[in-house]
Amino acid sequence: MIKVVPDTSIIIDQQVSRLIVDEFLEKDDEIQVLIPEAVPSEIENHANKKKEIGYLGIDELKNIRKLSEDGIIDLLYVGRRPTLEEISIANGGEIDAMIRDIARKYHATLLTSDRLQKDVAEAQGVETYYYQKPKEYTPIKKTELEGYFTENVSSVHLRENTTPIAKRGVPGSVELIEIDYVPLRYNDLDRIAKEIMEQTKIRHDCFVEIDKKGVSVIQFDDLRITIAKPPFADGFEITAIKPVNKLDLEDYDVSDKLLKRLSNDAKGILIAGSPGAGKSTFAQALAEYYYYDMEQIVKTMESPRDLNLDDNITQYAPLDGRMENTADILLLVRPDFTIFDEVRKTSDFEIYSDMRLAGVGMIGVVHATRAIDAVQRLLGRLELGIIPSVVDTTIYIENGQIASVYSIELTVKVPTGMLEADLSRPVIEIKDFEHDTLLYEIYTYGEQTIVMDINKANTQNATDEDVQKSPVEKIVERTVRKEVLKVAPKAILEVSLLSDRRALVEIDPDHAGVIIGKNGKTIAAIEEKAGISIEVEELEIKNIDSRIPINVNVSGNYLSLNFNKEDIGSSFDIIVEDEYLFTATVGKKANIRLKKDIEMAEIILKAMKKDEPVYARLRNEEAY
Repeated sequence: MIKVVPDTSIIIDQQVSRLIVDEFLEKDDEIQVLIPEAVPSEIENHANKKKEIGYLGIDELKNIRKLSEDGIIDLLYVGRRPTLEEISIANGGEIDAMIRDIARKYHATLLTSDRLQKDVAEAQGVETYYYQKPKEYTPIKKTELEGYFTENVSSVHLRENTTPIAKRGVPGSVELIEIDYVPLRYNDLDRIAKEIMEQTKIRHDCFVEIDKKGVSVIQFDDLRITIAKPPFADGFEITAIKPVNKLDLEDYDVSDKLLKRLSNDAKGILIAGSPGAGKSTFAQALAEYYYYDMEQIVKTMESPRDLNLDDNITQYAPLDGRMENTADILLLVRPDFTIFDEVRKTSDFEIYSDMRLAGVGMIGVVHATRAIDAVQRLLGRLELGIIPSVVDTTIYIENGQIASVYSIELTVKVPTGMLEADLSRPVIEIKDFEHDTLLYEIYTYGEQTIVMDINKANTQNATDEDVQKSPVEKIVERTVRKEVLKVAPKAILEVSLLSDRRALVEIDPDHAGVIIGKNGKTIAAIEEKAGISIEVEELEIKNIDSRIPINVNVSGNYLSLNFNKEDIGSSFDIIVEDEYLFTATVGKKANIRLKKDIEMAEIILKAMKKDEPVYARLRNEEAY
C-alpha cells in the first residue's frame, strides 16, 4: 500500500489527483491518501478571503473525494484542526510543521510542490515526493477576455446578469458599445476569471498586483484586469483596461519653448487631467523621451504597474505594500527621473516631495479637472514655501493633447489687488508658460491660504446700484471678521474696507469696548493678526429696510440665530450671501432656533465655514 500525505501547496496546484492516476496507480493499486485537517483549514481561510487559490484548492479536494467515491483510493482526514492563531501565522511554517508531523506519524510519503517544505522534511527524515512545476512556458493561447478586445477597444466591462460592454476609440473620441446582446451569468464570469488566474501562473508577462478579500488586480501583459466580487462589490464584475495608443513626444504639439524647459529646467513635473484624458500615455512618452533622447536613467513607481513602457525602463510596485519602501530603494538606485503614477493620497505627495528635494527629477501623474487643481492638491500637504521647489511645471492633458502648461515660481511682492508696500509677502506665481501671463497667486493672509484668480481680481463688474467687491476685499473682510469674532463671539458687526491699509468695523455697542481692550491692546493684536489697520465704530440701524449682521452659534443639534432682547416677538428676514433664505419670529430667549439637519440650517453652516456673515432684516413695523 502506498500512503501519501499531501500538503497545501500541491493541492492548490491541483496535482494530487493527477499524480494518483498517472503515477501511483502504476506502482500499486492500493493507495491511501491522508489529508491533515490543517490543509482544508488553510484552504478555507484563503477562500474566505476571496482569494482564487482558495477556490482552486477546494476544487482539488473535490477531485480527490471523487477518486475515493469511485473506489480508486482510500481517503482519510487526520490530525487536529489548527487554531485561528496558527492559521494566521501559517507563513511562519506552523501549518507545514503540523503536516510533516502527520507524514512522520503515519510513515507516509509527503507530497509537496514547495521547495522549502521538501528541504525541511528531508532534513527531518521524512520521505518526500517533490513536484517541480515545469520551467518551460507552455504555448499561450488567447484568453476569452482578450477576445473582446477588437480594434481601438480601450476597456471591457463585464458584470453578471448584464450584457458585456466596451469603450472604443482614443482619448477625446470615445464611444460606449455593446459587445454582445446575451447577458453574462455568474458562471460565465467565473470561467473567465479562472482562466485569467491560471494563465497568470504560467506566463512571465503576467502578475498579481493586488489580492484582497473581494478583489484582485492583475497586470496581464498590457491589460490591467480588476476582478471584483461580493462583499467588495455588489455583484461579480470584471473590468479590463488596455492602452490604445503608444505615442512619442513628437506626436504631441510640443513647442520649442516647452521642449527646452523639459530638457533643461523642469525637474518637478505634474501631469494632470481627468480620468481617461491621456495622462498616462503622455507620461509614457515623456519617460521614453528622457531615456532615449536625453540619455537619462528613468524608473517608475506604480500601483498597479500599467504604464506601457520599453523594457529598458524598470517599473517598481509598492514594496511590502508601501510606496515609502519603494522610494527608499529608488534613492539607492539613483535614477535621473522617476515617474510616479499616480499621486493621490497625502502620503504620495510627501513621497513625491521627499524624492524631489533629495535631487531626483520627479514626474507625477494626478487627477484634476482643471490645471490649477493639480497645484491646489499640494496645499495643506506641503508647506507653502517649498511647493515651487517640489513642482516647477504643470502640464494639463485634455482629450489626449496638451491643453495648458503652467510654470510655478516663488517671489516676494505685494499681492495683486493690494497697494501698500508693507503688505508684501512671499507669493507663489502661477503663469501660463507659453505666454508668460500671470494667472494665479498663492499666498497666506492671516491664517488663510489664498488662491487668487488674477483675472477675477482685475475685473470689477459694476451693477446699477454699486460696485461689487473685489476678491481681495472679500478676503480681507472675512479675515478681519474672523479675528474680531474670536475676541467677541456674540458680537453683531459689519466689516468694510476703507482702503487696502484700513478697514472699518461697525460693532454693536455692547461689544465695542471688548474688541478695543484696555489701552487699545486688544484691537492692536487683532490688527497684527489681520495685517491691516482697523477703525471701530458703533453699529447703527437707520431704518426698517436696513439689514444687520447677526451672531450665529451651534449648540448640540440646533443652530441659534441670536438677537437683542428688544427684538423678541419681531419678525425678521434671514439673508445669506445676498440671498433671502426665510422669515421667522424671534423667540422668548431672543433667538431663532433651527435643527441642524434641515436645508436652511445647512445653508447657514456652509456660509459660516466660508466666514460669510448672516444678516437679518426687520420685517414688521417696529423699529430696531
